[in-house]
Amino acid sequence: MNSVVLSKTYAHPPFCEKEILRYAGCKMPDDKILLLLNECLEEAMDKLVYKVCYRESAVEIEGDFCRFCSFGFKSENLVQNLMGCERAVFFAATIGVGIDRLIAKYSRISPSKALMFQAIGAERIEALCDTFCADIAKEYNEGIGLRFSPGYGDLSLDCQRDIFTFLDCERRIGVTLNDSMLMSPSKSVTAVFGIGKKGRKFENKCSACNKSDCSFRGAL
Repeated sequence: MNSVVLSKTYAHPPFCEKEILRYAGCKMPDDKILLLLNECLEEAMDKLVYKVCYRESAVEIEGDFCRFCSFGFKSENLVQNLMGCERAVFFAATIGVGIDRLIAKYSRISPSKALMFQAIGAERIEALCDTFCADIAKEYNEGIGLRFSPGYGDLSLDCQRDIFTFLDCERRIGVTLNDSMLMSPSKSVTAVFGIGKKGRKFENKCSACNKSDCSFRGAL
């Protein structure tokens, strides 16, 4: 088991305009909206970075408690997610502060652009997480579980503190955590997924969430 924090950087993962528009709440985009999307993508392109830091941990499950290397989380949903795994990978991912600056800039002068940049940021961080998880599955040549983040199901946001300490996020990829458990840059994610579920690969993170009325819920 590799017990050190590792890092990866990526070129632009493939863009999905349909997902960006979904995050923006545009169900039937017209030519004006598509033009706005293309303008925002062009402006954002050179302001995005794709960084991930990650680390392996052993997993022990006792009832509704998941024990890792130096900490543990009480969560029935996480137990279900990691059941059958002896190892897990914790990771933090970010697309950098550039998108936050664009959102702040256009919040004052063009709310429609600010909304589109929010949607681009949401799609970009999800694309980065998907790319990283696929990369690890290929690298390990094993089945991996669905990534699971603090705030999903019954896993408390307070778990962020242990994950940040475990991954040394600020030094590794420049992501910080405030007292309200909010990350900066805002388009950042922390998560954990299990390794060793033979032949079992989860494609949709929304299948782990019981909030069925969420407007951002992906197709299952």
